[in-house]
Amino acid sequence: MTRRKLLTGLFLHLFLIGGAVFSVLPFGWMLSTSLKTPQEINQTTPTIFPVSPQWQNYPQAIERYSATGVSFTRCFLNSAFVALAVTLGVLVTSVLTAYTFSMMNFPGKNIVFIFFLMPMMIPFEVILIPNFILIQKIGDFIPFLGYDTYAALIIPWIANVFSIFFLRRIFERIPREIYEAAKVDGCGDLRFLWSMAIPMAKPALITIGLYTFLGSWNAFLWPLVATSSPELSVIQKGLSSFMQEAGTDYHLLMAAATLTILPVVILYLFAQRWFHEGANLG
Repeated sequence: MTRRKLLTGLFLHLFLIGGAVFSVLPFGWMLSTSLKTPQEINQTTPTIFPVSPQWQNYPQAIERYSATGVSFTRCFLNSAFVALAVTLGVLVTSVLTAYTFSMMNFPGKNIVFIFFLMPMMIPFEVILIPNFILIQKIGDFIPFLGYDTYAALIIPWIANVFSIFFLRRIFERIPREIYEAAKVDGCGDLRFLWSMAIPMAKPALITIGLYTFLGSWNAFLWPLVATSSPELSVIQKGLSSFMQEAGTDYHLLMAAATLTILPVVILYLFAQRWFHEGANLG
């Protein structure tokens, strides 16, 4: 190995290590703060690590969280239900739509797909009010699909343009000859999709699922607008209860935030191999 390659490899590894440390710092600070006392947090020169870990901050955070009128467990289950429902909806709509645009031919396909991509250029804040008005209008005719319902948290997000675009590129890698041979043998589109296309796109589907679950789990603004009942509160909405006029209890807020991100971290650890494969495919 030449000296130039050795220095290049050393610089690359140092750069990646620095990037990893930079990425982990916010999580380390959150975990450290969740185990400190208010005095340690507010002192002029705060310590990096807690002098004496305050593990009781976690049950106190759950108790404070429940003081909003709904238990931490209920908010946790609400977030899990909404995130899983949105993820399942996105996977179904993305698979069916991407397969249609990639494997099937119909007049104006490319033009229609361009219209599908246009919403990607629109910021979420722009469609926030139209979506709110829409669910209110729907609720006038179908109450269980309107404002302050689980449907209001789920239905507006069960289709994702980026996921369709991403998955279409994956399906287009399937050789056309395989598709045509299957059609000649009498294989229908749904059977080909289930037996051939979906297994080939498994890493991409897991990547889409992780991104969708993470986005839905971390959603705050839409649940704040679309619901008002405490029984429908999601876990991110409840975190705002730690910020009051008298001040913010950062030790309890960070303890609650640590509990909030645990499901996403665990999910990623179990699915990271397929996540990396899907990201590389994309």
